[in-house]
Amino acid sequence: MKLSKTAPVKIVVLGAGGTGGWLIPHLYRLASTQERPIRMILCDGDKVEEKNLLRQNFVLQDLGQNKAAVLSKRYSAAFGMECEYIPQYIEQDEKLQALLRQDEWQQIVVLVGCVDNNKTRQMCHRVFQRLDDVIYLDSGNGENTGQVVCGVRRSGRTMYKPACAVYPELLKEEDRFPSELSCADRAVSAPQTIAANLMAATAVVCFLYDLLALGRCDTRMVTFSSSLIGIRPVVNQTRKAKTEQ
Repeated sequence: MKLSKTAPVKIVVLGAGGTGGWLIPHLYRLASTQERPIRMILCDGDKVEEKNLLRQNFVLQDLGQNKAAVLSKRYSAAFGMECEYIPQYIEQDEKLQALLRQDEWQQIVVLVGCVDNNKTRQMCHRVFQRLDDVIYLDSGNGENTGQVVCGVRRSGRTMYKPACAVYPELLKEEDRFPSELSCADRAVSAPQTIAANLMAATAVVCFLYDLLALGRCDTRMVTFSSSLIGIRPVVNQTRKAKTEQ
C-alpha cells in the first residue's frame, strides 16, 4: 500500500498512559522531520497518579495533572510544534467520527488506539467501518506480550482488517468505558510491564515511520513478547511474494 509523502496528515491518539505516553515523544520527533502539515490531537481523560510513575512516561511534578495535557505541553515546547489535546475520554461514536474527518483535501487521517479497554476498541471499529479513508493503528498488551494491528480503509474499501476483525473476540467482550469505572475499579488493572509498554510504543512508531516517512505500509500487524525480546510481523502477501522472488 502506497501513500503520498507530501499530503497533509492528521493523527488522533486515544490514550496517553502506558503505551501512549512512550509513543508521544517519538511521534513529535517523527513529525518534526516531516516537510508537510501534521496536525496532532492527543486524547485522554485520566490524571497522573503516583502508581503511574513506575511504568509510564511521567515524573513527580506531573501528579494530579491530565496526562494528555502534560505530554502535549512538554513535547510541543521541546520540538517547537503545535499540538492539540482533549482532556477527556472519547467514548461517543459521533465525537470520534468528527475528530477523524478530513480537514482538507487528500489529508491522510491516522487513528492510534493506545487504550486498555475493549469497549473503546469496539467504538473505534464501528467508526472505522463508516469512514471512506482512514488508517487505524491499535495497540494492546498484557504483562509481557501484545500486538499492534494496522487497519486501512481507502475509497470506502477495507484494505487491511482492523484489530476487532483480526481478533473478533474483542467484539464480544463486555467491559466498560474508563468514565464508567469507579475509583475502586480503576485501581484494579491488568498487570503490564514498562518493557511491554515500550515495545508496543516502538512497534507503533515503526508503523508511523513507514506510513509518513516512506509512504508505504507493507505490514498488517505485529505480535511481540518483551520477555522473549521478539517482534513477529504479518506482512502483506503481495509484498512478501515480490521479496521472495
